[in-house]
Amino acid sequence: MTARTSFPSAYDLAAPAGAEAWRDLYPYYLMFADNRRAEEDGKFWFCDSQHWPNPFKPFDAVTVEYAVKCLGQYNTRHYLVPPANGVDFRIHNGYVYMSPVGVAPENIGPRVPQFMDRAGHYFMNWNSLLDQWLVKVKANIAEMEALRFDDLPEVVPVEWVKEGRGLDNTVPLSEAYDKAIQLLYRTWNYHFEFLNLGYAAYLDFFGFMKSQFPTISDQSIAKMVQGVDSDLFRPDDELKKLAKLAVSSGLAAHLSAGSVDQVLAAMAGSDAGRAWVAAWEGAKDPWFNFTSGNGFYSDDKYWIEHLDIPMGYIRDYAARVQKGDEIDRPTAQIAAERDRITAEYRDLLDAEAQGAFDGKLGLARTVFPYVENHNFYIEHWSMSVFWRKMRELSALFHRAGFWENADDMFYLNRNEVRDALFDLGMGWGVGAPATGPTYWPAEIKRRKAILAALQSAPPQPALNTPPAVITEPFTIMLWGITTDAVQKWLVGSSDSTKLEGMAASPGVVEGRARVIRSASDLGLIQEGEILVTPVTAPSWAPVFGKIKATVTDIGGMMSHAAIVCREYGLPAVTGTGTASSTIKTGQMLRVDGTTGEVTILSAA
Repeated sequence: MTARTSFPSAYDLAAPAGAEAWRDLYPYYLMFADNRRAEEDGKFWFCDSQHWPNPFKPFDAVTVEYAVKCLGQYNTRHYLVPPANGVDFRIHNGYVYMSPVGVAPENIGPRVPQFMDRAGHYFMNWNSLLDQWLVKVKANIAEMEALRFDDLPEVVPVEWVKEGRGLDNTVPLSEAYDKAIQLLYRTWNYHFEFLNLGYAAYLDFFGFMKSQFPTISDQSIAKMVQGVDSDLFRPDDELKKLAKLAVSSGLAAHLSAGSVDQVLAAMAGSDAGRAWVAAWEGAKDPWFNFTSGNGFYSDDKYWIEHLDIPMGYIRDYAARVQKGDEIDRPTAQIAAERDRITAEYRDLLDAEAQGAFDGKLGLARTVFPYVENHNFYIEHWSMSVFWRKMRELSALFHRAGFWENADDMFYLNRNEVRDALFDLGMGWGVGAPATGPTYWPAEIKRRKAILAALQSAPPQPALNTPPAVITEPFTIMLWGITTDAVQKWLVGSSDSTKLEGMAASPGVVEGRARVIRSASDLGLIQEGEILVTPVTAPSWAPVFGKIKATVTDIGGMMSHAAIVCREYGLPAVTGTGTASSTIKTGQMLRVDGTTGEVTILSAA
């Protein structure tokens, strides 16, 4: 049998049965179009199931629109990254496909001085500009928190009439929605203000090391910038502190009192318990604005709204503390390994090269923490507030009879929500029934059926003919889309007991597999198992103390799974392509995070 050399075209890829009308869910500009087929079939597209592993509800597609648009603009219009513009993207069968946009060779040179001027300013003033960034982001969050979505009253308040305000209650309601959407857009502009520069500085150091040591592993280079102090780890650290406090104060038994409210009530019976409750309340704002998902979906569960999630992690940590286990990240060991490997490679360079090494590594270490640090403030805290406010608005519509369930608004796209707001206000204003209650319930039911059908079939990993060699650094580093990986997708593996991926975090371990496809299943993980999943989320950190290693379907050296595993000292193999569908829970595995090989040792 002849091996495939290309993936199917989007135009030839049928929708799952029952999802034939999926194109009704999304804006025209997010889909492959017949009138540009020649252009689109000429590009290689890969499915970004790392960030968006599930089909989009219509409203949720705003996250990919804003995120990828803002990513591109910083490369293309802000900093003029010499070899890279943005990332073109389309939705097909509910999943997002991406294709990096390169810069024509003749245009790379003229962009270099502009990049050096613009990006250089940020590199030279990194700390002060980052302080400014944090102020902007927190102010943006505060504006979102202040938004109100009030039910329309029976009549305009008499005070409004007598003060001559000249407005009705639909005006602040529609303005609040428009402002929420604009604040979300600002959120994603802020997200990429520093992110691409963080990657660029690392890539500059990466390229330098490859030029000096052609056989150096990607993992060795990554080790030289590990040991970051990131606010992304702060929510997990807060849970550990609460667990230790409960044990040291003799309160651990109260953690088993039942529900969160019952635990807090039990704690309130003593001075020590009341101090613990005060610490719990202090940790909630802002650190419980943390999602078990990735922040890109309206149905992601946030700790602040589902307090049983952090309480469950605290119980696990407290039990381990009582057993005498070490629950903290091995920060000292990680830093020691970083310093050791850095010194060894530096000593192999001549004096001139050592100067370049020191400068490039110094910059990478200065800017790289942002690559993870921003995640808490954007994907978690900002998106926590945004989704909460949108659920408040959806519930308002629900009370007005527009749809059956309180969160059904997310089956509308963001522009349809604006239309629904005018429909609601028009009926209220003229004293006649709005149209929405007779239109949206049936339409939402139809859309739910389409989404369910889309979720029944996994996405095609890529589309069209891949390039002979994949060289685009962001694609390799972040997504783990390498030449070898693509070839494995095309031809499959001749050995059903072995999978290969990216050697993302070193170490070799053996253990039983636990295949997890949803954050809601994290509670199934048992001590000493190996986590196998399509993709991890940063907020899964509390389970990393229980597992031996991580294996993912997608992700590169700088994916969240890779970075977090290195910081927790766990072996990791990312970008295997098919691990979560090939491996079964209970199978014995050997994970070699140093070589990137996963071996299935036994049946489940």
